[in-house]
Amino acid sequence: MNLALDIGNTRIKAGLFRGNELAEQAIWTSPALAELQEFGNRSGVENVIVSSVAEPDESLQVMLAGNFKVLELTHRTPLPFKNHYKTPETLGKDRLAGVAGAQALYPGKNCLVVDCGTCIKYDMLTGDGVYHGGNIAPGARMRIAAMHHFTARLPEVEMRMPDDFTGFSTETALQNGALRGAVLEIQGFTSLYELEYGVLHVILTGGDAVFFQPHLSAIRKLIPVPDLTLIGLNHILQYNSSSTTSVNP
Repeated sequence: MNLALDIGNTRIKAGLFRGNELAEQAIWTSPALAELQEFGNRSGVENVIVSSVAEPDESLQVMLAGNFKVLELTHRTPLPFKNHYKTPETLGKDRLAGVAGAQALYPGKNCLVVDCGTCIKYDMLTGDGVYHGGNIAPGARMRIAAMHHFTARLPEVEMRMPDDFTGFSTETALQNGALRGAVLEIQGFTSLYELEYGVLHVILTGGDAVFFQPHLSAIRKLIPVPDLTLIGLNHILQYNSSSTTSVNP
């Protein structure tokens, strides 16, 4: 059994894998070392992969290393795809995991990962296993907040899509600009990547994916995958466990 840990600033998201199958999930809002150790030991976990955007937690690292074979995801970690990003040391771990998740689910296919979170991130993986990079844009809530913050009189509106693409009030004008504008951006980038690489599997993930999905029906092969990061982390762990690379950092 493998355990994938996605550690953010305020919570730990854990995925327990039996081979490629996501068998169980858990979320903790604090390190919760005893619960995490019990979760892994009870499930017969041998290998753990850790992806963290938070400051290193020494007690967590000691606990994991004392109980499991641990792989920490960094820009030096061997990956199951070729990384053509020119500054790999600046590439977000969530983007690496998303690309790996796309490859695990759709091997040999051209995949565009669209991660709708705080920022909207676009990452392109071709069927020959090459990651070509992508783009980063402000997320939905960031767009709404920015128009309020950087102007004197514009309000901060609710995250709700108007029925018509023309705003009939300041509220709907802001919502269209921020939210429908993001939809058109996603569709536009998808079209550009299709022109460059051909038919794509467009994989939609992130906290705001549920909001955007109904408005993206124009995109062919749009596939929502809420657990893409965990799936990708497990794919990277499996790649390292089966190669000659040591699982220990």
